[in-house]
Amino acid sequence: MFNPLKISEMMSQATQMQEEVQRKLDQTIVEGTSGGGAVTATMNGKKQLLKMRIDPAAVIGLSGAQPDVEMLEDLVVAAVNDAGRKAEEALQSSVKGMLGGLNLPGM
Repeated sequence: MFNPLKISEMMSQATQMQEEVQRKLDQTIVEGTSGGGAVTATMNGKKQLLKMRIDPAAVIGLSGAQPDVEMLEDLVVAAVNDAGRKAEEALQSSVKGMLGGLNLPGM
């Protein structure tokens, strides 16, 4: 039998879970690195880039007649992508933990 009170209760629980996930994503901080630590990207769980650190040694190699700017650009991209993967893993882990082991497609 259809019980509208149960649906309302389930919707309320879903909203609370969504709010909790958003709070966790705000608080989750991950770092991605490349070039053996030459470039570090810090990102939150929402995949917002918070900080970029470039080791001065990586910049020293840019001096000269033909600086290898492309290499540094590649390192930045790799560090950001690494942080993005880690943020995604944190999100998946958080959501799976909150769903209590339910086997939902796509999760």
